[in-house]
Amino acid sequence: MPLTFDDLLTRARALTRGGRRAILGIAGSPGAGKSTLAEHLVHALNADGPPWVAHVPMDGFHLADAELDRLGRRERKGAPDTFDAAGYAALLHRLREETDEVVYAPGFERVLEQPLAGAIPVPSAARLVVTEGNYLLLAEGSWARVWPCLDEVWFCETDEQERIRRLVARHEEFGKDHEAAVAWVLGTDQRNADLIAATRERADLVLPPGALPALRPST
Repeated sequence: MPLTFDDLLTRARALTRGGRRAILGIAGSPGAGKSTLAEHLVHALNADGPPWVAHVPMDGFHLADAELDRLGRRERKGAPDTFDAAGYAALLHRLREETDEVVYAPGFERVLEQPLAGAIPVPSAARLVVTEGNYLLLAEGSWARVWPCLDEVWFCETDEQERIRRLVARHEEFGKDHEAAVAWVLGTDQRNADLIAATRERADLVLPPGALPALRPST
């Protein structure tokens, strides 16, 4: 039978059996719908009563533009080595182990395209943390420390033309002209997407194109 959103809610709830804190990862290429799925899950699960699910995106671990300039990586922003992968893995470890106090995670300011320290509080009451990002299943360098911190990873797929359309629209929304947006999507973004697609087989669950037609992902 086709997978439903209710099926995903049931699967997410099951991760916290026994009252322990669990971490659910949502991976996929840029534009695959990771953030929208995460937001829908968190909203629906927290509708059950007092908030018990937190959303911690990987994007807060982007290196700042000033550091990318110093390293000569600004033109590859979004590639694996333009994030603080070790810092992200360390935060996931803290979220799993430090459950008696608030843990602060960085956010990402889309307009500025910059990380924002201490923007996301994860309270002790959070039994499930939903984290999403491109490289959760990557097995290279410090990224290899991320996967062991996650109880499950779901991989989002979408129609390739739709994914590209979303990305172009996103880049235009945040300041690029159309030609520059297309060039970035078909260049830097596509190289990253190809790398991410190769990690698909490590996922616990793959959400293929059209699996959740009721959702209208924007990221």
